[in-house]
Amino acid sequence: IAKEMEEEKKKMNNDMDSLIKLGNKELLNNLNVAHAQYNELLAKIDNVSLKFKLERERDRTQTLIEELERQKATSAAEIMRLNKELETLRAILKDYTRQIAELSDENKSLKIENTAYKEKVENANRQIDALAEQKEQLTEKVAIASQLEARNVKGSLLKKNGKGTEKIKNAKQIRLSFTIAKNVTSSTGDKTVYARIFQPDMEVLVKSEANRFPYENKEIQYSIKKSFEYTGEETSIDMYWNIEETLQKGEYTVYFFVDGNMIGEGKGTFK
Repeated sequence: IAKEMEEEKKKMNNDMDSLIKLGNKELLNNLNVAHAQYNELLAKIDNVSLKFKLERERDRTQTLIEELERQKATSAAEIMRLNKELETLRAILKDYTRQIAELSDENKSLKIENTAYKEKVENANRQIDALAEQKEQLTEKVAIASQLEARNVKGSLLKKNGKGTEKIKNAKQIRLSFTIAKNVTSSTGDKTVYARIFQPDMEVLVKSEANRFPYENKEIQYSIKKSFEYTGEETSIDMYWNIEETLQKGEYTVYFFVDGNMIGEGKGTFK
């Protein structure tokens, strides 16, 4: 189990590294597009004051490009900071574009299409779209890694006095015990686990037809539910089914669900 956890953690870290590398590449691409747009505007205006301001922002873009090429961002927080810088540069570029459009002489020149530049931007946009698709695929892999997992599932029978019994005819409760594994990528906070207990004839045990929860775009029945707080650390959970009916002898199967995902299962034979 420890080896599996280590491999899972290593795979998760590799996926996170891939996301950060992809973020660096996407950010650098966007900065180069912004730099090209500043140069395009500078080539089309004669206004000294505006040229000075545009050159200042273009140089600021170049500084960010050199910073990113010299030392890649190594965390999601660093990529977020650089993305905020990029958004500021884009906002300034948009404002200057509006100012230039309001000047008649420059407005005429801005209407002239630059085929080479347009092709360059279109190519950059296609690259950005491709990177976005790769990022979405990696994000999906990380989402799968963040799903919780139920381990060490055990089922036992309890008599009225709370002591264990091996005979189902003497039991008043079914106790389900399991642990939810540590997962640093999963969301934390209050959660609800749903258990579906199947008898040997594969009929699910339910107390009420209204006891349902959403799963894969439909509502399915549950036997027991329990709320718990998940902190990202290993969490032990016990759930109890009060026996108020005549139960069958044989093999029982239970499935556990959290956050719309099946997180584990277990089997046990009651005599």
